[in-house]
Amino acid sequence: MNRRAIVVAIGMVMIVAFGATVFFKRQSQQSAATAEKPVASALAVENEQDLVRFHSPTFGPADAPVTIVEFFDPSCEACRAFYPIVKQILSEYPDQVRLVLRYTLFHQGSEEVSRILEAARIQNVYQPVLEAVLEAQPAWHDAPQVTKAWEAAEASGLDIARAREDMQSARIDAILEQDMLDVRAFGVQGTPTFFVNGRQLTEFGSEPLLRLVQKHLPDRQN
Repeated sequence: MNRRAIVVAIGMVMIVAFGATVFFKRQSQQSAATAEKPVASALAVENEQDLVRFHSPTFGPADAPVTIVEFFDPSCEACRAFYPIVKQILSEYPDQVRLVLRYTLFHQGSEEVSRILEAARIQNVYQPVLEAVLEAQPAWHDAPQVTKAWEAAEASGLDIARAREDMQSARIDAILEQDMLDVRAFGVQGTPTFFVNGRQLTEFGSEPLLRLVQKHLPDRQN
């Protein structure tokens, strides 16, 4: 992650506890005022097509006009804090926004939990397992042993015996290898790192992310 100071600055605990609900309620009531704010700083990237790989976990419609790509580390505290924010964006714009997750293995335990998530995808329980391991993250964060993540995954419906077999597959090896190649290619140095329609969010925070998403909504474009 490498962003502990930033996480503290944005009040991670407050975001997780109630920030998403309050923030989006205010945004719904003040949409006109939001439109007048300066758009979050964003940087266009080369090789935009490589941001989304065919193997990437996605949420939302494939033909959505707005794509958020998140370079995501399951052991990252800031990723855990942003999850309800991103989930709320998808809820606010269910037909217009999709989320693509790219694995970023910066912490101890991140690779093993990413493999757990991919095994969960094979069993069609990806989202409940993702949410369970994120909720349990304080108990296994940055630890070489991720026992609590396994326990949370099993409680959310993962077949553990099958997952332990599937997680060592060549397919999952290739997914993680490609994602880390792309982490380096796009110069990702901390998580979460967001791209919206190929533009990297350079102003870290929930409000800048929402503004950048809104800028790309079809009804907001001139």
